[in-house]
Amino acid sequence: MAVEELEVAEAGGVAWLTLNRPNRLNALNASLIRALREYFQSLNSRSPARVVVLRGEGRAFCAGLDLKDQQALGPRPGVVDILEQQQGLRDIMLAMRRCPQPIISVVQGAASGGGFALALASDVRLATPDARFNAAFIRLGLSGCDAGVSYFLPRMVGSSVAAEYLLTGRFMDAHRALTLGLVSQVAPLDALRQEAAVLAAEMLQASPLGLRLTKDALSLAVDAPSLEAVIALEDRNQVLCTQTEDFDEGIAAFVERRAPSYKGR
Repeated sequence: MAVEELEVAEAGGVAWLTLNRPNRLNALNASLIRALREYFQSLNSRSPARVVVLRGEGRAFCAGLDLKDQQALGPRPGVVDILEQQQGLRDIMLAMRRCPQPIISVVQGAASGGGFALALASDVRLATPDARFNAAFIRLGLSGCDAGVSYFLPRMVGSSVAAEYLLTGRFMDAHRALTLGLVSQVAPLDALRQEAAVLAAEMLQASPLGLRLTKDALSLAVDAPSLEAVIALEDRNQVLCTQTEDFDEGIAAFVERRAPSYKGR
């Protein structure tokens, strides 16, 4: 890439990912899709980054698939090639959910189509007052369900509200997103970036294993078949944590009224 379309800055256990195509509203072209996919697929429990903050440069978070870039590729490819492209996009969302790092998205302006999917695949969403979310796919002659949106959205806001937006492609503004619990906070962009840093810092106060297992349990609990299944998972996670040196350090720090110093062991 002539320009870094995905900027990655890692420091102090936090990775700041910036979608950097502001002149195209950070729309997803082939190289940005590949960069996002490869980054999230590279994350594991031993990665230096323990929390990821995803944001967009300029006035939008992500306007979805770059349709002009698609047109520039020439005649429409065959079904096999289209399926491969589709799977390349969806693999980003799968990797975001599978990676052990919590992901905080800071959304300003448009989060449309694939940009909506990126926000929904995150663990925490923060939005500016001008943020707007929509499943743009249905307005382009496609199904309104794509890239995991039809999985995430009903679980977050309920089936009726999800149907309202997926069947129409209409925009959800920041106020309604906050009312529905789709986002955690609405504030100016500078304040949100500070809040993302504070959230990341608070997450880093947890032990590495405790943080990873919490994200894991939250994801699995959404589809768990019963309360008993969720509690069994929670029991397993707690027992695993008690076998670590970090658990001993956490107890000692609590008793001594000091901040813990976790080693990931």
